[in-house]
Amino acid sequence: MEGSPPKNASTVILVRPEANGKFEVFLTRRPPDMEVLAGFYVFPGGILEQKDYSEQMLRRCRGLSSSEAQRTLGNELSPELSLGHSVAVVRELFEEVGILFSVTENGAPLELGDNNLKKRLAEKRRALVDGGMDFPSLLESEGLYCDLSRPVYFSHRVTPEKHAVRFDTRFYLAQLPSDQHPLFSSQEVAESLWLTPAEVLQRSEKNGFALMPPTLIALRALAAFGSWRKLCHQYPLER
Repeated sequence: MEGSPPKNASTVILVRPEANGKFEVFLTRRPPDMEVLAGFYVFPGGILEQKDYSEQMLRRCRGLSSSEAQRTLGNELSPELSLGHSVAVVRELFEEVGILFSVTENGAPLELGDNNLKKRLAEKRRALVDGGMDFPSLLESEGLYCDLSRPVYFSHRVTPEKHAVRFDTRFYLAQLPSDQHPLFSSQEVAESLWLTPAEVLQRSEKNGFALMPPTLIALRALAAFGSWRKLCHQYPLER
């Protein structure tokens, strides 16, 4: 019996440098009552939504063209769908942990020193999660644009056909903005933590730290870099 067609999805590995020259990755634990992967530690991400590559959304994008996105993903998808993968990274990261990759009309980075803006974005994030607002409308309401220069393509994984639920997932890397801090928990996150890739792998081996195979594969690849300098030599992460 053949498996179901895989759903397009995007996952983002948020990273930050350490003072000792190494780097940490950001993991979230899924709540125990979730239907899929309950209790597992994962990177933020999710299924692409049609709004992620709608005309309205594409007008709110900066830092990456649809043709560039298509080339980056190996010309396997349409330009719009390719760009939608990057948009899904930004949207999911904001929905799950409140980190927003965004720029203003003139291309300036989002400044979150304004407490009124921070409060409005927090309220609109809750509306986004609850379905009361979509992502392009949220950006439009604040005069903001999706900054697609931040997520850097990392890898591609398709769930094997033997599984009933399948995903065609693009993995991205992105550096944590220096002026933003992810939520410890949210509607979709029971808890979150920062660890080096090696530390996560050690915990997984010693105490059954629940990780799915794609997460393990990504962590092993990242652990091989060993330092922030080596990671950034391969991937243009620093801003």
